[in-house]
Amino acid sequence: MEMYVTFKYVHVIAAIATISGFVLRGIWMLRASPNLQHPAAKIAPHILDTVFLLAGLGLLWLLRLNPLTQPWLLAKFAGLAAYVLLGMIAIRRGPTKRIRTIAFASAVMAFAYVVGVAMAKSPLSWLAM
Repeated sequence: MEMYVTFKYVHVIAAIATISGFVLRGIWMLRASPNLQHPAAKIAPHILDTVFLLAGLGLLWLLRLNPLTQPWLLAKFAGLAAYVLLGMIAIRRGPTKRIRTIAFASAVMAFAYVVGVAMAKSPLSWLAM
């Protein structure tokens, strides 16, 4: 049980750090800040996202959960994939500032959906509470 609590706290803290860093980089993108080109702004998100993912996978392993048989976990992974893809468009790949801005707002909403799914343990996310 102690290991579960450790993995859960690491997962939650990494989630908070991940979205916080993303919002900061999104603000920098909107302001066309040179900070977005700093090496730490390019490397840290990968480290945080890896910790976030590994802690989540550790929880799956500890709880012996199969994401293919749990609709809420499938929804969580789908929301996470949407967050990552939209985040790439927002920070790097969007051809115009308008598209990057829309992708940024959409990525934040996708992350909020994932948090709701995790809390409610339902694909309905916040609507299930």
